[in-house]
Amino acid sequence: MGLNKCKLFDRAFQKVMYVGLAMMHWREPEKIMGAGSLKTVAAKLGELGLNHPLIVTDGYLHSIRIYAPLTDEMDRLGIPYSIYGEAVPNPTVHNIAAAYKLYTEEGCDCLIAIGGGSSMDCAKGCGAQVANPNRTLAQMKGLLKVRKNIPTLFAVPTTAGTGSEVTVTAVITNPEKRDKYLMNDLHLIPHYAVLDPTLTYDLPKHVTSTTGMDTLTHAVEAYIGSANTKRTKENALAAVKLVFENLLTAYEDGHNEEARQNMQVASYRAGLAFTRAYVGTVHALAHAIGGFYGVPHGLANAVLLPVVLRAYGKSAHKKLAELADLVGIKGETAEEKANAFIAAIEDLNKKMEIGDKIGGKWKILDEDLPALAKHAFDETNPLYPVPKILSEKELIGLYKLIQE
Repeated sequence: MGLNKCKLFDRAFQKVMYVGLAMMHWREPEKIMGAGSLKTVAAKLGELGLNHPLIVTDGYLHSIRIYAPLTDEMDRLGIPYSIYGEAVPNPTVHNIAAAYKLYTEEGCDCLIAIGGGSSMDCAKGCGAQVANPNRTLAQMKGLLKVRKNIPTLFAVPTTAGTGSEVTVTAVITNPEKRDKYLMNDLHLIPHYAVLDPTLTYDLPKHVTSTTGMDTLTHAVEAYIGSANTKRTKENALAAVKLVFENLLTAYEDGHNEEARQNMQVASYRAGLAFTRAYVGTVHALAHAIGGFYGVPHGLANAVLLPVVLRAYGKSAHKKLAELADLVGIKGETAEEKANAFIAAIEDLNKKMEIGDKIGGKWKILDEDLPALAKHAFDETNPLYPVPKILSEKELIGLYKLIQE
């Protein structure tokens, strides 16, 4: 299929998806917010009549007992709990099988995911298996294949970036089959998002910066796409404003409670925006180099965001100008404002010591460029409602711009 025919098909597909998704019920997780709010989940369990949660977290967070404020309170109240502390980045079918085994054997009736996207994906996968004990995870991959309510899920982010606490998605890996796939289903949206800023106080600065830029990328890509609703626009705008007002402070002063809380809210609202309005070419390019070289997702997004926004050209000027107005960036025309907004992103990266190239142990090899571009092109099309569909040749050119 030629590029022009591809574009026509993609735009038609996106219109059909937009209409279909608009008819579905999109649950928004209830927020539990504030310093020390993790502890309050114990009382919430009692209110909901829940008796035995399975806490899902990763090995490092398990080792430092990140969940201690909650488990200490549950011990005080006499609430039993179980802990699965072996979630890994890109959680595997084996992780989920082990969590599911523990859930059933221990008589659990709800899930509490504490950590980043990996812990939440593992918990979502476990929940999907609980809802569908006679089906495999592979049978639930793709769009709207879970189809049943999962157990009550509390999502407790320890970074401000992935937005997994509100999304419909779980990313699952089968290492034996070298298969990495998505489950996308509205039933996977967590029921509660616990935004406790104290859990992010001691993040390394580079994690604060790159996860924060991940949040910004979610919000910007959602806003400039063509699948927005009134609500997704509101959420994207709120997230962009919160990032510009708080990320640098959170980076420079990790224990600033207001900045940390505001960045969690930014991540939450950006997640609400992109889980409904989708992301775009930045994410597709980032996913490809993440898969090939292990480039951290937030770092890849941070470097690629200004590059892709410039490549969109005039197709994105109007909406980028609106974002410039939102954060007080000046310009005489939409083009000037758009370019000034892109420059502001680059300046924010620079202030947080994020470079404009990807290299070192993550060096992008020339011989991989065609495969990388194809991977990104295939991810983008037909699903992502981007301002401008870029060819594989153009995508190779963007990778060359960030090669070290």
